Amino acid sequence: MGIKAGGVDGLETFRRIRRLCPDQKAIIVSGYADDQKVKLTQAVGDGSFVKKPYTYRDFGRAVRVELDRS
Repeated sequence: MGIKAGGVDGLETFRRIRRLCPDQKAIIVSGYADDQKVKLTQAVGDGSFVKKPYTYRDFGRAVRVELDRS
């Protein structure tokens, strides 16, 4: 989330995606669990959070949670 590609960070990217597709699900991945942008992104999209470094199992669980979310 802290690294910007082309001047747009993860939070802004997700906001833009949600404007186009309001029901889009997300998984937030960051090395900073207490980062304010992580909390803001979760508030915008209710996405699951996976803290770096993560395992395939951790990421797989987050995918399952998001796929099961209504």
